Amino acid sequence: MQLQARVLCKRSPDFFTINTLGMETILNIPVHKAETVATHQYDLNKLPFGKVPTSHLFLARYSAGEWADARIEPFHKLSLSPFALCFHYGQTVFEGMKAFRMHDGNISIFRPAKHHERFNRSLERMGMPHVPYELFLEGMRLLIATDAEWTPDSPGAALYIRPFVIATEERLGVKISDEYLFLIVCTPVGPYYARPIRVRVETNYIRAAEGGTGYAKCGGNYGGALLPTKEALDAGFDQVLWTDAGRKEFIEESGTMNVMFIIDGILITPPVSSTILDGVTRDSILALARDRGITVQERLISYHELEAAFGQGLRVEAFGAGTAAVVAPIESVTIGERTYNCYLAADAAMYAFKTELEAIRAGNQEDPHGWNEVVVCN
Repeated sequence: MQLQARVLCKRSPDFFTINTLGMETILNIPVHKAETVATHQYDLNKLPFGKVPTSHLFLARYSAGEWADARIEPFHKLSLSPFALCFHYGQTVFEGMKAFRMHDGNISIFRPAKHHERFNRSLERMGMPHVPYELFLEGMRLLIATDAEWTPDSPGAALYIRPFVIATEERLGVKISDEYLFLIVCTPVGPYYARPIRVRVETNYIRAAEGGTGYAKCGGNYGGALLPTKEALDAGFDQVLWTDAGRKEFIEESGTMNVMFIIDGILITPPVSSTILDGVTRDSILALARDRGITVQERLISYHELEAAFGQGLRVEAFGAGTAAVVAPIESVTIGERTYNCYLAADAAMYAFKTELEAIRAGNQEDPHGWNEVVVCN
């Protein structure tokens, strides 16, 4: 199997050259190295999710209508005015991505183009400037190459990548900001959920409404979900199944993940809309399912249909799909006062999807869809 890769090569102490299939492009992105790298202090395969940053970050500034001043710096805290618009009017957008250590020691970023498309859709919805793909990808590649030793190598572990943009114009007044920061930070992570999760159908609170920002990865979507999630946790659940804003009947997402059901051999998932995030893991699993000849239905599914399937004794698999969790098996679904157990046996299709995704990312299986963006760190 032949893998195509761009090679990040050191050109000088302050700049990197990118060699793309024999053609060189010099990027004017200075790299300011940290004096010390602290990886020896940690077991990278046993870290709590999202708590330990890598040694460096990528940063670029937007003003006067353009992105500039891109650079790699040692990881540090930000200094912002209390008047910065991001603190007041919600102009914050982020992405969640992963890079994986492959069997040959290389590092692969999973589906960066798909993530970039969604990133820009979110930015557009929030009135924020697009980030050019070259800046997005090469800044990320350069950061990962600089912090390559932070990428864990155990099964299920990865380097989590968080690109985000915040409004920084210093002004109290409701307006679209004229100034922004674009940053990329990374953290080594293990599995998001250590066991199958228990969820309940949420019919009191809503996550998003048609015409709103539900499809965007903006901070407000997640802030508004925290209280309902806490109430579910306090009641003994791990997450909620969100329902639609109109009838509070049709299932939309599971916590911070897309949700999928396999009922009597048919994979059913709610269609992408203005209330549902266009998940990259969701899209990948649908492609793998179609490759396997599994019938896929992207359509509305109500909790009444789910109740009926359980009541008829049908085999029901339920799982969340997302970058952080990858595949999160759902152990049980509580609808009102009744709890239904889902199919969790070893032959469940969701485990096969997860295994196949991990094999592709590790380079142990052919990548027929061209999802891996390989960084060769020699």
